[in-house]
Amino acid sequence: MSSITFTDPTSAPPPGGAFDRFFLKLIRDPRDLPFARVQVMNLVVLLALTIWLYADFRWYNALLFVAWYGFQLGPYTLMLHNVCHRKYFRAEYSWLDWPLIALLGMPFGHMPNAYFAHHVGMHHPENNLDDDLSSTMHLQRDSAWDFFYHYLGRFLVLGGHDLSGYLEDRDRTKIRRQWRLGILTWFVVVVGLALVNWQATLLVFGFTLIVTRTAMMSGNWAQHAFVDATRPDNCYVNSITCINSSYNRRCFNDGYHISHHWKPTRHWTEHPQELQDHLAEYAAADAIVFRKLDFFMVWVYLMLKRYDKLADCYVPLDDRQRSKEEIIALLKERTRRIPEAKLAAAPA
Repeated sequence: MSSITFTDPTSAPPPGGAFDRFFLKLIRDPRDLPFARVQVMNLVVLLALTIWLYADFRWYNALLFVAWYGFQLGPYTLMLHNVCHRKYFRAEYSWLDWPLIALLGMPFGHMPNAYFAHHVGMHHPENNLDDDLSSTMHLQRDSAWDFFYHYLGRFLVLGGHDLSGYLEDRDRTKIRRQWRLGILTWFVVVVGLALVNWQATLLVFGFTLIVTRTAMMSGNWAQHAFVDATRPDNCYVNSITCINSSYNRRCFNDGYHISHHWKPTRHWTEHPQELQDHLAEYAAADAIVFRKLDFFMVWVYLMLKRYDKLADCYVPLDDRQRSKEEIIALLKERTRRIPEAKLAAAPA
């Protein structure tokens, strides 16, 4: 059996000064203290940059905002991802969710409650299968046309309509109500601020909404690009894992997508150990693991059909001696469009 050396975080940085001691009184799990640093830092810096834009919209102010937004989009979004799956604040401080998570996300392109409704209310229960609105199965996963037109295009135009219908059909009334409240809040804020400065509003809320949703869909595409058509419901072969990357160190081990789909509430610090403990199961299933890649680069290589680059980062999980050509053949097989008829005929 192959052994893997991990450089991804398996623990949170130890608490420091007064700031950390204060937040430890508010949150449920001390391991989530890095989230507080992301929240407060962005509450201060992003709020200051946004106010500056509205007070004096100039190209260099806009450039500073975009630079900070791009730098912090990953840490903020993956903080949001984690707190959607595991309650973050203690019950008596749950009111802090709205200012430090929901409203803070708006300049990052997130409508309040929308991420939770789509990701927790829909994506995880459906697990990339037919009823998953973001399923990749029936598309060619190395096709730029399929991604931009059939996948991203539909999501940007009809995503809200589709999600509303899904939540109504599944009788997830509370999630649907919270999602609608978030959309209403977003529109009220955006319309109100557009009357103050339409240029700043277009950048802070319009530009970020499109870019963030494009980034999230490209990430989901990569996370579920390599699917075994005979076992599409098996998380080992409908998701991938990326290890030993700077992305994992900045974004709370988000690369461990197989582990996350097996147990969505698993704490972010536990993912490397989960892979180590279940390496035999990963190997037996022929799971796809990459090293020193993030999901965005996986997506880029797929759009460019650079299977050679993906093969260079492929991690062998057992003692099979696959050649580079055999690895490329495996990856290409897993990215093929899965016709619905073939899926229906697949063994349970």
